[in-house]
Amino acid sequence: MKEIVLIKVSGHDRPGITAQLTTVLGRFGVNVLDIGQAVIHNELSWGMLVEIPPGPASTPVFKELLFTAHELDLDVRITPVSESDYSNWVGEQGQARHVITVLGRQIKAEHLSRVAELITVNRLNIDKIVRLSGRALLSTPEYQRQAAIEFSVRGTVTDMSVMRATFLHLSQVMDVDVAIQSDDAFRRNRRLVCFDMDSTLIRNEVIDELAKVHGVAEQVQSITASAMRGEIDFGESFRARVALLAGLEESALAGVADSLVVTGGTERLLAILRHFRFRTAILSGGFTFFARYLQQRLGVDIIHANELEIVDGRVTGRVTGPIVDEQAKAILLERIAKAEGIRLEQVIAVGDGANDLPMLSRAGLGIAFRAKPIVRQKADYHLRSTGLDAILYLIGMRDRDFEEVACSGSVPDA
Repeated sequence: MKEIVLIKVSGHDRPGITAQLTTVLGRFGVNVLDIGQAVIHNELSWGMLVEIPPGPASTPVFKELLFTAHELDLDVRITPVSESDYSNWVGEQGQARHVITVLGRQIKAEHLSRVAELITVNRLNIDKIVRLSGRALLSTPEYQRQAAIEFSVRGTVTDMSVMRATFLHLSQVMDVDVAIQSDDAFRRNRRLVCFDMDSTLIRNEVIDELAKVHGVAEQVQSITASAMRGEIDFGESFRARVALLAGLEESALAGVADSLVVTGGTERLLAILRHFRFRTAILSGGFTFFARYLQQRLGVDIIHANELEIVDGRVTGRVTGPIVDEQAKAILLERIAKAEGIRLEQVIAVGDGANDLPMLSRAGLGIAFRAKPIVRQKADYHLRSTGLDAILYLIGMRDRDFEEVACSGSVPDA
């Protein structure tokens, strides 16, 4: 009967190490049970779990392996593994698996310590830690940096809502974002992304900008703030705000559109989503004039918003057709997914206001982006400390996945 051993190798990384080590093992008919490696700052950590000939027959294997490693200036450690330990290890593969993503402009050891502590408290085991973001020069200003680290963990989460609430609290006090997701096929196969518009894709609240031009800013902002906090019904507040715009000249809309400020990371995010053939949509309680403007600028596939009624070159203070409120957004998301042949588990929804909550709850990944407190408390996922393009890290993408796209010139710099 063969013996099982774990071979661990460390040293300076260079091409050809795996080829030479496996060539040695191959000469003795060694069976490979598992293999893995990591490289940090050109230093290699390499491991292989193998079956070798039993007893004295294993001596030539070890002798030649150690000789080859010495020639390569590598350190080798060989550890026997009992059959019972191996069987227990195999049995662990059926455990639930999760991914925990840590995002920020800069990630510090304290951030990772707090996350790791919470993983331990919840009796989860870390299988792997990887950096998703690219390497940053030390001279890069912090506001231009974006860091993302992903923990792969296994074990059963007793209460996911409690764990997410704990991570939300950590995010608020440490200026990083922490998200936990089930590590399943849907996480790696999202196909549709639905965005709110105001204070999500753009930094502005369009109706507030129109109100400034029309001289009713203070009244409109007061109603807007109350609606976004969930204190009054969106439909009621929307009609009240639109009514205040009565008499605004139609020509003012284009000027406001030209002044809109796109949220950091948005153009990069949309370019990458297009490259990878994602479908995208704007589902907005704002106005179609501005949704169309952003559709053309960002290359969004589908838009749904409210149509301002304009008569004789002036806004009447009304909209035509049904209002796109919180329930309409959720229904539209479901309709788009069905029309595109996409499961809801494959949908991402992003928004900041209380009227986005039903939409966020329908999507497989519902993200509260720089959201109001009520939304942060109720949404499963949050982004606050980074740009909108950090969504890519939540679906497991790495910066290196975008290099080919960036070289084509179709993706703006981060």
